[in-house]
Amino acid sequence: MDVVAALIWDNDKLLICQRPPNKTLGLLWEFVGGKVESNESKEEALFRECKEELGVELTVGDQCMNIIHDYPDFTISLYLFNAVIAKGFPQSLEHNDVRWITIDEISQYEFCPADEKIIKELVKVKQ
Repeated sequence: MDVVAALIWDNDKLLICQRPPNKTLGLLWEFVGGKVESNESKEEALFRECKEELGVELTVGDQCMNIIHDYPDFTISLYLFNAVIAKGFPQSLEHNDVRWITIDEISQYEFCPADEKIIKELVKVKQ
């Protein structure tokens, strides 16, 4: 399954989202995104997901990472893009919570397993 996610930056802060309690991996934190539909590019999927989940329009930048992660029931290929908000202000339309954090604060949050490699890279680059 192809999944896209956005590293949305605002200066030195990064946007993270908490999954709803009733969904798979409920209450864990993640980077906004979702499944790529068969009729769209990865960038289009990311734009659509951010509009649906946060009510914002993105300027999608370069792909900065691709991670393959095996969950017990499925495998995802996660494509991570740098992005900035072009229009709107993030709202919790589908998530339990949405926060702007610094890389130094990221260890205070429990993320979905597929995002752990991303976090390690972000912390490594920061050092």
